[in-house]
Amino acid sequence: MKALSRKSRFLAVLAAGLASAATLALALAPVAGASSPGPNTNVPVPSGFSVSSLPGAVAFGTTPANTPETVSFVLDEQDISQLEYIVEHGVRNYLSVSQFAQIYGQSQYNISHLQGYLSQFGITTQVYPDGVDVVASGTAGQFDSALSTRQEQYRIPGRPGRSGDQGPPAQTVHGNLAPPELPYRIAQYVAAILGLTNYDAFSSNAVHMVTSVKATVPGSETACEALVGLPDACNTPENFASDYGLTPLYRRGAVGDGQTIGIVTFAALDVGAPQYFWQNVVGLPTFNRAVTVDNVDGGPGAPSAAAGSGETDLDVEQAGGVAPGANVVVYQAPGTDYGFIDSFLSAASQDVASTVSCGWGSSETALQSSVVTGSEPAGFQAAFDESFLEMAVQGQSTFVAAGDAGAYTATADIGTTNLSVGTPADSPFATAAGGTTLPWSATFTGATSNLSAPVDVPAQRTWGWDYLWQPLATVTGTPEATVAETAIAGGGGGFSTLEPAPSYQQGVPGTNFFSAVPYLTPTAYQKVDGLVLPTAWNFNGSPPVIHGFASGRALPDVSANADPETGYLEYVPSNTTASPPAPALQGGWGGTSFVSPQLSGSTAVIDSLLGHRAGLWNPAIYSFATQPGSPFTPLDQSGAGSDNLYYSGTPGTVYNPGSGLGYPNLSALAADFAGLG
Repeated sequence: MKALSRKSRFLAVLAAGLASAATLALALAPVAGASSPGPNTNVPVPSGFSVSSLPGAVAFGTTPANTPETVSFVLDEQDISQLEYIVEHGVRNYLSVSQFAQIYGQSQYNISHLQGYLSQFGITTQVYPDGVDVVASGTAGQFDSALSTRQEQYRIPGRPGRSGDQGPPAQTVHGNLAPPELPYRIAQYVAAILGLTNYDAFSSNAVHMVTSVKATVPGSETACEALVGLPDACNTPENFASDYGLTPLYRRGAVGDGQTIGIVTFAALDVGAPQYFWQNVVGLPTFNRAVTVDNVDGGPGAPSAAAGSGETDLDVEQAGGVAPGANVVVYQAPGTDYGFIDSFLSAASQDVASTVSCGWGSSETALQSSVVTGSEPAGFQAAFDESFLEMAVQGQSTFVAAGDAGAYTATADIGTTNLSVGTPADSPFATAAGGTTLPWSATFTGATSNLSAPVDVPAQRTWGWDYLWQPLATVTGTPEATVAETAIAGGGGGFSTLEPAPSYQQGVPGTNFFSAVPYLTPTAYQKVDGLVLPTAWNFNGSPPVIHGFASGRALPDVSANADPETGYLEYVPSNTTASPPAPALQGGWGGTSFVSPQLSGSTAVIDSLLGHRAGLWNPAIYSFATQPGSPFTPLDQSGAGSDNLYYSGTPGTVYNPGSGLGYPNLSALAADFAGLG
């Protein structure tokens, strides 16, 4: 029997909340006292996303047997409970990749058994150096035979976008009808099989400013205001450094020199775009550094604005702009479950990047829906955790965008209105990057009317666009309830229903208690992706402040400016060839996609100052935040003045689920890291 692991705990959580999960949990986990299957008896193995019950999915035939496929076999890490304990309590002695493989990777004996089994079906394999990931190449027919499953072709309709942005496009994909199977002697050490679908389930956490109104401010119009209509929406990495206390480290000569930043992404980089941005847009001094591209699993194809190259461009521009002396390596992969995991495990196995960021993700609700459709999210979730655990024990810092739909992340991918958080930001072994709004004020004017309304944010607050709803309703003549439901944007935050609370959050005031403003009460429950979920809201424009308790991993961990209304410049050459074409240089961009690379770049600067890696931030920063002289400013204001569309602050708490520990003073944080030795 397998030792109790985080994956097993996922199953318990899911089975408790979803009656239909119980049968699958029993199928995947041996029962105490029961005899194990024979070594050659096929048993189910967790896989990735299931596409068969996505809304509007239509099957139209069997996947052609000669279809080339890449399938990743993510193996269980050994002594996983010990590894989780070490990482949650703070790693002091970092391992090399070879040391990690020896201690925590699967044995060569087990890996050879898997390779030998697959080779019987004509499938070739590549083993990552960490002994955790085996990437297999073959055809749909070969994998169907080896894994006792059948893959079908599906047409998946597109979904509408949110906040004026393009939604996921229609896709024609393949997917497996039943969970894959392996002989028990091999299945017992395989955490997940990913790649039996090529469905692109992940979205970028970038958002553009509201463009349906014009905003004006007192005084003369600046060049930025002429570009985007606002003076506060053309920020650069230099502004981030100034706003969050990184500039003093530059004066001490720390610019990220000698460090490498990793970017995990699913759209191709516009080659040359970051260098143009650094040199010609923000005027950074020229540093002798490299930007390299690693096409994981064949890469995502050519640069394309529609595919999300803007996300990749901004990631590199922001991370490298904050750390102008650091190298950057871009791990770009297909936007699939296997591409996502292989990108992180590539960054881990190479161990070149001292800090890694990612601006893509999906909702936990999307994963939970896979339980009732024959797939198993625990394996997928565990695969993320395994990659982050490896990076943590090797001293690599990891930052993941927490999402841009406030407390309602599932609105962005499966369109439901339940409280939900994002994955893989929910992993306790990565730092979840949340969002704030900087102080600003302006007057909104309607595009087709003379109506106007003031907007005023007097102090930095948790990012939630509820502060825009009434002004937008006034100048457009639209009911506020209608505006609210079409302007769902804010820093992702809340409580995980899949990941238990890590030890470093336990006892921290605010990590299991919350205050909230229920503007939007979920309603209209119906079956969505196999689950009964709400699909609409009842709106209350003047909600009371309510309080409650919660369990599970709380996220985000730390926040910074992510509101596009106080947002950033980005340079995306592929915009000019889009349909319709758009300017390459734009302002008014935001989202937690900016915060994750900015924090990663900040870590490269801190590492260059310290002369060693800071590693996973989380165990340290929760300790720092509970001590006198915390390097974080908590956003603990209660009520509608500082919320992420639901979670607001609670006065006097260290942690608030709309913005985490708050926003950082990075110089003070660097000093705290230095004090750890």
